[in-house]
Amino acid sequence: MRSSLAPGIKLITSFSRDSWYRGFILLLTFLFYTSYHLSRKPISVVKSQLHRNCSTVIRPADLNITNNDTWCDWAPFDQDNYQTLFGAIDNSFLVAYAIGMFFSGIFGERLPLRYYLTAGMVLSGIFTSLFGLGYYMNIHSVWYYAFVQAMNGLVQTTGWPAVVACVGNWFGKGKRGFIMGVWNSHTSVGNILGSLIAGVFVSSAWGMSFIVPGIIIFSTGVLCFFFLVEHPEDVNCTAPQHHQESAEQEPLLRNSSSNEEIFSSPPPGAANSVIEHSEEPAEAISFCGALKIPGVVEFSLCLLFAKLVSYTFLYWLPLYIANVAHFDPKGAGDMSTLFDVGGILGGVVAGLVSDYTGGRASTCCVMLIVAAPMLFVYNHVGQNGVPTTIGMLLVCGALVNGPYALITTAVSADLGTHESLRGNSRALSTVTAIIDGTGSIGAALGPLLAGVISPTGWNNVFYMLITADVLACLLLSRLVYKEIRGWCGYHTRMRG
Repeated sequence: MRSSLAPGIKLITSFSRDSWYRGFILLLTFLFYTSYHLSRKPISVVKSQLHRNCSTVIRPADLNITNNDTWCDWAPFDQDNYQTLFGAIDNSFLVAYAIGMFFSGIFGERLPLRYYLTAGMVLSGIFTSLFGLGYYMNIHSVWYYAFVQAMNGLVQTTGWPAVVACVGNWFGKGKRGFIMGVWNSHTSVGNILGSLIAGVFVSSAWGMSFIVPGIIIFSTGVLCFFFLVEHPEDVNCTAPQHHQESAEQEPLLRNSSSNEEIFSSPPPGAANSVIEHSEEPAEAISFCGALKIPGVVEFSLCLLFAKLVSYTFLYWLPLYIANVAHFDPKGAGDMSTLFDVGGILGGVVAGLVSDYTGGRASTCCVMLIVAAPMLFVYNHVGQNGVPTTIGMLLVCGALVNGPYALITTAVSADLGTHESLRGNSRALSTVTAIIDGTGSIGAALGPLLAGVISPTGWNNVFYMLITADVLACLLLSRLVYKEIRGWCGYHTRMRG
């Protein structure tokens, strides 16, 4: 008597070859962008080590010093203007990133994504490690650290347009908000891992807080070179179906009314039509052409302010916790990871809600509206005990990063494969770069403003963040109105 097929084998064979490849690409791109964010995070943890309250540090007996207040600081961050210098270091990266992002999408449309991503990760690993080597080479020039950060910002622009374009090549619109909400947790996972890795070395040898992440992203670049598959057709898989001709679009970015699963292959007839259409060579879209796609400008400007808030927390939250709650550098870095844990939950919830309702703009707007008062509450009561701090960080992380995650993933992919493009999928990288590039302007402004405002008090920093949240919400008002009208018209027709 023969036994039945093993349950594990049944599970494996229940998925098609296309599904396995799609899952593999999703996992691979998840690892790639996790390493990008992992290598960005150490600077926020190391800041509290570069400038410390030396009166609380035990001084070695054989140390000959002239200044009791700054003997444990790392020059040039031992001066009274250390917050301004930290802001300059942050903006060296972020301004270069914002400028480079607008060009990165254009290159991403025209170069093989595998080579483009590999080069970006390898170079990023080198520049991240160079920052850490400043510790071992005893470098005390702010210009060295600013230059290394600026170069790292430029090469890191290779990441986001390329991974979103790759995922967009493999996945259609069905369940896109949910699957990309889960996939986009790589941002928060990278931040968490970066904080934890940096925290291990920050108090003993802060240079390793950069060198270890640099080695990791260099290694993922090698992995990319050997394993990334850019298009389903390259391995004889079925191309995804981005649009259904007969599907009536209700709100601006409403999903297809079908129940297409994200890992499923499209119907045979639809697949053939997509493949036949893809045989016609499509020209890469121009920058101005991408701006004309409905919704690109509004979501780009909204992301500018949403990313301003998110990146201010990314670069300044550990220092804020250390200053206000009086944690040591490692404790502050570990506590700040809760904000990113909340960001994972917020991204998934935003994706699920927007898939169910079809309202990407409305989902973002509601979360931004709620985020503003929660930031105010966190600033005033968030440090009243560890349980309160944990709870407020989780809630604020979800509300701040939820809209940011949705816009940079599902919305970018929706707009990059918008029906007005008539099947030209080569716009995806350019649209993603425009949206994230505009957002990166806010990412540069946020930490810069925080560095300028924080000496006047942390309350003023939070007022700036609340104002940015409100402006982000207002910029989506036209799209929210259009989505609500679409829902009202849809339900009227259903009743009729």
